[in-house]
Amino acid sequence: MMGSYGGGMTGFVWIGMGLFWLALLGFIVWLVIRLLPGKSHGPTTAANSPVPRVATPVAPAAAPALAILDERLASGEIDVETYRTIRAALLEGREGER
Repeated sequence: MMGSYGGGMTGFVWIGMGLFWLALLGFIVWLVIRLLPGKSHGPTTAANSPVPRVATPVAPAAAPALAILDERLASGEIDVETYRTIRAALLEGREGER
């Protein structure tokens, strides 16, 4: 006979095994979501942005004028053609000052 060994696992072993399988399943789900292509999962930064950002070299003094120009276009005060004309003139004027 086996004596008083009990012949089974204690409650702590069952809890530990359950936690292990939950952690393993959670890791597998996280890994699959991370590896799937498609929309970004998590915060988007400039480093991992799907749209590359191309900076237009603008002199610091031109920034306020361009901001006002952007606001005028957004409010509908000027049309796109006027916007492009004024923006080109601003950028040309700033490049000549350098």
